[in-house]
Amino acid sequence: MPKRSITLYGPIPRHSKDRIVTIQFHPSGKFLGCQASDRTVELYRIRTHDEIRKKMARRQKRQKEKAEKRAKAVLAGGANGGVAMDAPADAPADADAEIRAGDEITQYQIIRTKTKVRSFDFAPVADVEKAGSVQILMSLNSNVLEVYNAALPSKKKSDEMPEPTKMYSVDLQGHRSDVRTLALSSDDELLCSASNTRNLTMRAFTLHITEYLDPQVILGTKAGELELYDIASSSLLEMIKAHEGPVWSLQVRPDKRGLVTGSADKDIKFWDFDMVEEEANRPKRLTLVHMRTLKMSDDVLCVRYSPDQNLIAVSLLDATVKVFYHDTLKFFLSLYGHKVNIWLITISSFRFRGLIPLPVLSMDISSDSTLLATSSADKNVKLWGLDFGDCHKSIFAHQESVMAVQFVWGTHYFFTVGKDRVVKYWDGDKFENIMKLDGHHGEVWALAIAKHGSFVVSGSHDRSIRVWERTEEQLFLEEEREKELEELYETTLSNQLEKTDLQDGEGTEVASAGKQTMETLKAGERIMEALDTGDEDKGAWEDYELLKSRGLNPAPPQRSPILAALGDVPADKYVLNTVEKIRANDLEEALLVLPFSKVISLIGYVDAWAKKTHHHQIVSNRMMRPMLDSIRFHLREQLKRHKDTMGYNLAALRYMRRDWENRNLAEFWDEDTQKEKEKDSAKRKFVTVTV
Repeated sequence: MPKRSITLYGPIPRHSKDRIVTIQFHPSGKFLGCQASDRTVELYRIRTHDEIRKKMARRQKRQKEKAEKRAKAVLAGGANGGVAMDAPADAPADADAEIRAGDEITQYQIIRTKTKVRSFDFAPVADVEKAGSVQILMSLNSNVLEVYNAALPSKKKSDEMPEPTKMYSVDLQGHRSDVRTLALSSDDELLCSASNTRNLTMRAFTLHITEYLDPQVILGTKAGELELYDIASSSLLEMIKAHEGPVWSLQVRPDKRGLVTGSADKDIKFWDFDMVEEEANRPKRLTLVHMRTLKMSDDVLCVRYSPDQNLIAVSLLDATVKVFYHDTLKFFLSLYGHKVNIWLITISSFRFRGLIPLPVLSMDISSDSTLLATSSADKNVKLWGLDFGDCHKSIFAHQESVMAVQFVWGTHYFFTVGKDRVVKYWDGDKFENIMKLDGHHGEVWALAIAKHGSFVVSGSHDRSIRVWERTEEQLFLEEEREKELEELYETTLSNQLEKTDLQDGEGTEVASAGKQTMETLKAGERIMEALDTGDEDKGAWEDYELLKSRGLNPAPPQRSPILAALGDVPADKYVLNTVEKIRANDLEEALLVLPFSKVISLIGYVDAWAKKTHHHQIVSNRMMRPMLDSIRFHLREQLKRHKDTMGYNLAALRYMRRDWENRNLAEFWDEDTQKEKEKDSAKRKFVTVTV
């Protein structure tokens, strides 16, 4: 029978009938929490050894009393003339003395919540007697955090156990849908985020683009309105009807005296900040004054100022980026290049390939106003020079659409986010990826960077906002590339190595189903390492025996540290133990990983294993003689056939050489043969040297 590492201890009764989601022990080891898929978390208490002994003594006493009652009833029935039945034998003492799971773990409390529980955790307090209670932090499906307090069990049975009480609750709902846009204050102390529904952190409302102007926040909505909110009071100050279509882009001017908005109504509007006094004896408040409008030929998707405020870049739905002078609004550059290859199929089944232009979804200008970075759904990021409008580089940045791009102030480094759930950090001068930030569970839509790149904020479709802080640790690009290659290898290995090359038709041999995975590759590497260790040890001992046979007295070879640590096991035993540890379903694919030289070495060990384990049975068994004769005959036939083939090929090559020498005046030059001759002559020279 194989040894079992895990044995059944026993069942524990539960109150809830739903499936278990999470089981967790308290840091003190005295309590156990069990989360079900409903709205409950059941708490269990771990009894001490004294409590278990007392419980078992009470159980044995009850069983003894029941046995005595049954015996008296049987005797009374026999005395009254009834049919006397044999008294049932008492349960064995060992069965009574066995500790069950229910004896050690008992139900303690049940915590019920208003909505389903997503996860829970105990407070990191090991000394619960000193704390006087057990605290549990619970995360609910309604995006609420609650802390419950469960009193310790009373030593007196007469005292009733109080129900768990809710101590704290963090009920700020946050975003109920994906986070679409982010904005940081000018001092990087406040963060504003907006979602696709009427929800905004710090109690704001429907919006698409946000920008801070301390201490107010300006929002552009899909209704074409600009909403101005006061941060301190979380109140709406003013609502301005700015566009006839959705406001897709908004940015404050570098001089902080106004802003620009772009909309689906094909208009770009420029606004100035002004102070207005609504009522007497009340402080003035901020408002917006419309100054001028720039008409475009298509929907405006993104608008960006150059930091020196000389240029303004506009992304249009027609897949172009127009660059204008800010002061005169005269046209300067037109950038075009984001495309995707696509097959178009007509009704007549004619198929042709075409390039479909894609609009720029996001763009940003470097702090020195020399580089413009654009991103699109073609998964690429393009870097443009703002002096002549030339494309410096087109970078394949993400596996899905690139949703946002932004430069780090004072550098040409920039960050990108995409629908592939990844945040990436790039060098805009060397056009290489510096690092990749994984963590989001959904498409990443929004990006915000601190003034000098001390931290980065990303918002995702998974309704989470992640803050990435810059550390002082050194980063080596070679190591990052190696990590990416390893991850790529692991993720694509299963798809690439699946056995899907079977073809229909006669003569197709159906092999066993299987595929190479990281486990099979690691198993193959372990076999190769074991073979190297065994061959090294085996070769050392063979040299030792050879020297002894020549009459020399060599020192015994030093064993491998691995073999010595395992108790000086022989080399063939070590290789056998390594192969035995590999799972049977992985062994075939692991052997296919081995190179031919290792296969020869492994066959030598297989021969040694067979001689040690089954040599006598093979020699004494008559039934195996025809099989061994057949193997010998076929092996010799195959060797003879290969020998004849090689001899025929060598004769043909010699004939071709003689024919070439007869037809040509130059001497035939064989580099390998010449090297062998030089080695032989060098060896002969070394031998003939006398001292």
